[in-house]
Amino acid sequence: MPSSKRLIPLAAMEQLMKQAGAERVSDDAKAALKEVLEEYGKRIAMDAVQLASHAGRKTIKAGDIKLAAKK
Repeated sequence: MPSSKRLIPLAAMEQLMKQAGAERVSDDAKAALKEVLEEYGKRIAMDAVQLASHAGRKTIKAGDIKLAAKK
């Protein structure tokens, strides 16, 4: 995924890492976490779409996301 897509703001990545205890966060670290989380989120979303489809629904529900994340 190109880094020019702004699905998740870099500021949110910094906040997550600071909440985890980081004092300082480099721009490269923010970009790396963003890339990993977006890819992980995309995989969960794809699995959730399959779960909803299997249940005969077009609408993805919170339960689909939670179940997909447990895979």
